[in-house]
Amino acid sequence: MLDRRSSRRWETEDQEFLEVLSRMAPGTGIRTAVERIVQQGNGALVVIGWGPGIERIAAGGIDLRDTDFTPAMLAELAKMDGAIIVDDEIGKILRANVHMLPDPAIVTEETGARFRTAERLARSTGCPIIAISEERRKGFVFYGERKQPLRSATELMVRINQEIQTLERFRGRLAEAEEHLDRLEASGQVTLGAALTVLQRAELLRRIGMRVENLAVGLGDERHMVELQLSDIMEGVQELGAKVSRDYFWKRGDLASGGMEVLHNRPLQDLYDTERLCRILGVGSADMRVNPAGQRLAG
Repeated sequence: MLDRRSSRRWETEDQEFLEVLSRMAPGTGIRTAVERIVQQGNGALVVIGWGPGIERIAAGGIDLRDTDFTPAMLAELAKMDGAIIVDDEIGKILRANVHMLPDPAIVTEETGARFRTAERLARSTGCPIIAISEERRKGFVFYGERKQPLRSATELMVRINQEIQTLERFRGRLAEAEEHLDRLEASGQVTLGAALTVLQRAELLRRIGMRVENLAVGLGDERHMVELQLSDIMEGVQELGAKVSRDYFWKRGDLASGGMEVLHNRPLQDLYDTERLCRILGVGSADMRVNPAGQRLAG
């Protein structure tokens, strides 16, 4: 997410996976092909990429190396049972009706044969794999350890709007925590718990905002309005967390230098239990009185 006071983007959990999803956004050729296959009532297994790792486990099939990729051609080839292999750029269809033989020892939680193969291929080859279920009438992308449904733009916007409402509510809770900290500072009664609450709520905002950004990638070129909303809501959050961290935790473990980054990998329940988090971080009791260094109010 873009923060107006910072030129860099907030890091996501899996930038590579987001890039994969962006290549399959509504309006792209591969996404149009998926939609056609779903409309036909067919299933399919599409492997994106080629190399020794794929070649070793690809048996049989039809060689189509000179065939340009088009959504119509891919949808037509999906009428056959085997996998379809396209190149990394999704510009050529390389093979069709291929029998894929990934290592059966690779653990998978999927049930159907096509989806079990898709998960094993994704884990063993590093290639994006699309599996389309005729029963569920939906496509899913597998990449490494990740799996995500290819939702329609309408479905995505419903989810995004729900998440943005949650984000706005938590932005208000962060403002309340900051105002409470201001009042305690004015009266000289600040506690570690009050300061840490600001960091906890800033981290919750980051996580929700990241979910919105991950969903928005699926909108392709239409995601820009969502990104503007995120920028407005997230403005100043990162800086607030950093300043509170320097003000109150400058001599208390990793929070002194890492700030909110220390909270990134904490389980969600820790972000709702200030006393527990104080113990885990070893910063003292939540009721301990502390004096700020003054950096936040100094700007």
